[in-house]
Amino acid sequence: MQTLRRALILTHRYLGIPLSVLFVLWFVTGIAMIYVGGMPTLSAQSRLERLPALDVAAVRFTPVEAAERAASGFGRAVLTTVLDRPAYRFASAYGSATIFADSGEALDEIDLDTARDVAARFVDAPASSVELIRLVERPDQWTLQAGRDLPLYKFAVADGAGTEVYVSRYAGDVRLVTTTKTRTLAWIATIPHWFYITPLRTNQPLWYWTVVGTSVLGCLLALLGLVLGVTQFNKSKPFRWSNAVRYQGWMRWHYISGVFFGIFALTWVFSGLLSMEPFDWANDVESLDIRGDAMTGGPVELEQFPALDAAAWASLLGGRTLKELEFRRIVDAPYYLARYTGTAAAADPRRERLHQPYPITGRAEPQHALVDARTLTERAEPFATETLVARLRAAAPGANIVTQELLTDYDSYYYSRNRQAALPVLRVKFDDPYETWVYIDPALGQIVASIHRLQRIERWLYNGLHSLDFGFWYDRRPLWDIGMILLSLGALVTSTIGLWLGLKRLRRDLA
Repeated sequence: MQTLRRALILTHRYLGIPLSVLFVLWFVTGIAMIYVGGMPTLSAQSRLERLPALDVAAVRFTPVEAAERAASGFGRAVLTTVLDRPAYRFASAYGSATIFADSGEALDEIDLDTARDVAARFVDAPASSVELIRLVERPDQWTLQAGRDLPLYKFAVADGAGTEVYVSRYAGDVRLVTTTKTRTLAWIATIPHWFYITPLRTNQPLWYWTVVGTSVLGCLLALLGLVLGVTQFNKSKPFRWSNAVRYQGWMRWHYISGVFFGIFALTWVFSGLLSMEPFDWANDVESLDIRGDAMTGGPVELEQFPALDAAAWASLLGGRTLKELEFRRIVDAPYYLARYTGTAAAADPRRERLHQPYPITGRAEPQHALVDARTLTERAEPFATETLVARLRAAAPGANIVTQELLTDYDSYYYSRNRQAALPVLRVKFDDPYETWVYIDPALGQIVASIHRLQRIERWLYNGLHSLDFGFWYDRRPLWDIGMILLSLGALVTSTIGLWLGLKRLRRDLA
């Protein structure tokens, strides 16, 4: 027994010396990430606000005519503004094509001067203040998740804010804007917390196993500390609380703080490990397979969209500034999803839930209206629940619907702290082996989430443990902030004392 206890102590001590550095780093950056969020990004709202108004009167080609000029098929079609001209953008899993709506010509790659003008207009700066840094052909620190957008022209803007703008060579638009502030905040929080260092992150297997390996060792270290908290508890008789801790000095404080905060250190490191979805345990299952066209009825039929009437659109919008038109098919009918801005700029929503075990689409959608392409009238009513459920039932013939309910507020799995996810939402529960729940946005007639049992478990194991994402206080700020910061500081103190003691022991051993 004594040999085992000594082995536990030595393992915890010498494993803790290097890992305490990571624990200190994780807790410091974790506090920062509460307010910083993720890496710098260009939100849908910011992009829309900076787009020029769509010049409907300049459109000379219908969407079907433009599609015929595109080099490949498409899964998504949008009428937007490219190089100050209306243009159709067709996108698919294999790439994209841009056809100018005023001339029918395809957009080829843009040159340096054109890209500089695009960047200058986007940030409302004179072209003379925009200088090329380089052509980014391999991901740099800020384009690690934008590999499909490369190559990108990277410009520096002399605006006093250290603004850098990335412009797509082939799409002719801005894909990312960063500033000195956003880059600095990322270096303080997200980059060290996620190990988002360019040489490491661009090697996906190496990055994955680095995070998984250090997280597993971190769990082992925290677990050993809790075990020692029990085995090193002095229960000698007569028992006195003053003698219950057999250590003195800083070691005594490491023991006392570790007994309590070590529990949270373990749950945080364990849930951080789950964010990597090791061995794809929650997703590599044969859950309910719902066809992608369940709510649409098939691909978009562009021939059902007539030529645009500028006067009719101006009357329909009633003072709203049209920025984009997306062509959609919903329950076998053609619709425009018109994205617009009003007289006052909408607030840019703060990003949330940087990792989740399942996607919730439609989040942070800019201001929009659904317009029937057959009558050019704005749809005010949601699609009928009976119609949506019938289509969903037909798309999943191998499972039965247990319950269906129109939710006017979020539940524990479909939710948004900043109220960005669509409401009301139709929740449909199936009796398949993995008990899948499907959420449908009746306003746009689209599936916004599909969540099976293992993903619901992962939601609690990750979001619950890592962010203390529990309904009774998650939305009650600053109460949640105070709790998270106090617990993080407690775990940070424990880790810092452990690191200090470990370094002293190591120096003494080496001497």
